Parts: sequence; structure tokens; C-alpha cells
Amino acid sequence: MSEAYDVVVIGAGNAAMAAAMSAHEEGASIVVLEKAPKDFRGGNTRFAGGLFRVSFQKREQIDKVCEKNGNPDEVNMPVYTNDDFYNDVQRVAGGQSDDELLRFMVENSLDAVQWMTDIGVNLNYNKLSALKKDADGRTDVPKGGPVRSVGDGIGLSNDWFDVVDKAGIPVYYETAALDFVRNDSGKVTGVLVRGPEGERVIDAKATVVANGGFHSSPAMRTAYLGQEWCNVKIRGTRYNTGEIIRAAVDRGAEAFGDWSGCHATPIDLDAPQYGDFELTDKTNRLSYPFSVMVNLNGDRFVDEGEDIKFNTYAKTGRAILNQPFGVAFQIFDQKNVPYFEPRYKTGKPVQADTLEDLAKGIAERYKPLEFNVENCLKTLEEYQKAVVADKEFVPDMKDGNSTKGLALEKTNWALKLDTPPYLCYAATCGLTFTFGGVKTNIEAEIIDINGKRIEGLWGAGECQGGFFYNNYPAGSGLTRGTVYGRVAGRNAATYAKRNA
Repeated sequence: MSEAYDVVVIGAGNAAMAAAMSAHEEGASIVVLEKAPKDFRGGNTRFAGGLFRVSFQKREQIDKVCEKNGNPDEVNMPVYTNDDFYNDVQRVAGGQSDDELLRFMVENSLDAVQWMTDIGVNLNYNKLSALKKDADGRTDVPKGGPVRSVGDGIGLSNDWFDVVDKAGIPVYYETAALDFVRNDSGKVTGVLVRGPEGERVIDAKATVVANGGFHSSPAMRTAYLGQEWCNVKIRGTRYNTGEIIRAAVDRGAEAFGDWSGCHATPIDLDAPQYGDFELTDKTNRLSYPFSVMVNLNGDRFVDEGEDIKFNTYAKTGRAILNQPFGVAFQIFDQKNVPYFEPRYKTGKPVQADTLEDLAKGIAERYKPLEFNVENCLKTLEEYQKAVVADKEFVPDMKDGNSTKGLALEKTNWALKLDTPPYLCYAATCGLTFTFGGVKTNIEAEIIDINGKRIEGLWGAGECQGGFFYNNYPAGSGLTRGTVYGRVAGRNAATYAKRNA
């Protein structure tokens, strides 16, 4: 059976659906290829928290984005400029993020989320990440993360599928893209796929790659991230295994970005091996900046208070993975509880009225891991003596409350553990997505090793390299997917019509 479309979109997450709808707006015929069965559709988007990092010059611009679902009188929101957004990404990336790609994403972030709202995706103010309210009861929306999808990742995914369905765009489930079809001049003219009926070719004038990275491939994780990543828990979809990225590189695309890097966060030690549709992102354990976090030896191993969680969480998972058995223990007292993320409600903490009993309780709960009670108590005693805490505690910004005299200082939110009952949440590393991918330009065209565009081929989302290195500021991934998915779809459709 011969099939032909103007545009084939590989993937069915946020970036892919943005590409499909953008191409549809240009009048192209489109098909979306979803590797997963229908019940597991949506890629990593379905497991996301739904946060979008967006720059804006005036508060009213975000009010307009959220006007269908939110009440502006219920929130406070600091302005977040293009420079703020750009600098936050470059700061956590060590200045390595591709300047042109990043600036384009930043400068188009507001327009992208407004477009989503206009076509039927439901967005609202990001109250979930807020840590406090003002005296009048208004929620302080965190700087840099003003917008969240209604219903988190599941809501975002469902909205995208509703929008695509209303547009009449077909989605082929259980259909994996294996390779590209190219003519003698190297132009991509279709995709080799494997579906329930076997292998076949779908002809297309333009192809958009938007099916994520390689986080669910143990072989690629081991090869590119390192041996310690082979058996790591996966926060997202099990279907992002990287075959089409490898195919693109094998066909001449330039491998680009941090192929040894990934987004990896602290999650519940008892979380399932792969993302769960009921728990989605709710296994996250991201209130560690307020904790004393120790490994199995009872030693601290990071500055828990280095920065707000949005700027450290994506590298803290890696730090935990590098500990014995990839395990960490976040220790809190009752002063911290009001600032817990709601996601901690899915956990079962060890609880005790003394720190000694808490340490013994950890050892008993996790007996096979042989937790070092004696050294943990020594670490906690040293921490207690080193706490200065001479400033006002401010949970949503660096407050300067630090320790003094430790080999590894805690530089913010360092308060004594003195208000029982004490709590401990066990955590491990959860891998979300990989940073390495193919090289693209700001038109979302995939670039070959000679710096030339591969004709007929575009890329968007996690398959794009060059944005994130070592670390990641929260909400940037969904924003990138929407910005570049929209560009890829529009340009692919324009190209297809021009070559009709």
C-alpha cells in the first residue's frame, strides 16, 4: 500500500504535536507516528510536570496566556526578561548553550505559549511550584516558571491529542520510525516504519523528527552516559530509545550537544522502574534544599542549598547516582514541612522523635543497604554545630543562611534540626531525558557534518542538541519543544507546498 503525505511527524509528545498543528495551519497533509500503543501515547510529555519557562516584560502578558483558566488576583508574579531566561540557562550550562539556538527559544517563548492557548491547550499560573503566599493570600509564582499546563503532563498531552484530533490529523500508533528514505541527491523523501502490519515506507515531502532522546535505551545510556546509567530508573516513557537519532547521525547529521549529559532528578527510592501513568512526575523529591541529605555512609555529598531547586534538581539526580547504590536520604524537621512539594505526599517517610532514633529507623527500614547510623549521627552533630542561621529564612530565594566550618558547606536554608518529629525520605536518581542530539539551526532544519541542511528534514524537542549541558533550569524543555516544534512544522509545510 502506497502512502504519501506532505509532512510526516515522528513522535507524539509536546514538540511533535506543536509541529503537527503548525504544519496543519499551513494547509499541509500530515500524519503523526507514535511508537507507543494508544494507551501509552504522548512520549515524555505525559510524565512531565507541565511547567513552561517563559520570559515576559509585563505581567499582563502572562495574564493573557492564563485568562481562560486562572484568576490574576490570586497570584503575584515577578517579571522575567529575555536576559533573565538566557542567563539562567547559560549559568547552569557553564556558558556552553548554543547562543543562537538559545536566544531564539527565549525570544519566542511567550509567543509560543500564547499560540498554544489560542489553539486550545489549557494553561494556568504555576501555583504548584509556589512555596508561600503573601499576607493577602496571593500565591507567589516562582520567578522563571510562570505557566503550567492544566492537569500537568497528562492534561497537556490530552489537550494536544484533542487539538490534533479536531484538526483531522491521523495518528498511527505502535508505529516506529526506523530509518529515512533518501533520493540520489540525499534529500529525505519518506520514512521506513514498522507497525502492526510489518515494515513499510511512508512517502513524505518533509519529515519532522520529534520523538525524544535515548533515555530508555540501556545500550545507548551505557555507551554515552556511562556504565553507572545502565540500570537507572526512568521517570518518563519507555519508548524513547533513540533509533531515529542514530539513523539521522548515520545518514550524515551532526551529533551535537552534551551526549554524556541528561536531566536526572531525585525521585522516591521505591519509584517504579519506568514512568507510571498514575504517579507521573509525583515521585519527585525536590525539597532537598531544606534538608540535610546524606548517603549510605552517613556523609553529606552536595551543597543542598546551592540554589533554588529549579536550578539544581536536574543535576542532583546524577550526584545521588554517584553515591553507594545510588541512594540518598533527605532528613527534615517540622520547620521544613510547610515548604514540602505536594509530591512528597506519595512517599512513606521514616519518622522519629529524636535524630538518633531516626537514623536507627533508616537502618531498619533499609536493612539490606547497611546504612551507617554512627557516621550519620556524627554528620548531623557537625552540621548542627556549624549552622549560623543569622538571617531571615526565605524559602523561595537564596537566603544566605549557611553553615560555617564544614568541609562541604550548606550555603542557603541551613537551619538546625531541632523541631521533632523528624522525617527522612529515601531517594534515588530518576532519568528524564538526554541532552545530546542532532544539530539544528533556528529554522529547525537538521544540519549535516559539513554545516549544510539535510533537505527535507527538521528536528524539534529532545532530539535537538546544544541547549543543555550538565544541568537544566526547570521548564525549559517544554518551552523548547513548543518553540521549535512550531517552527519545524511551519517550515516543513512551506517546503512541502513549494515542492508539490
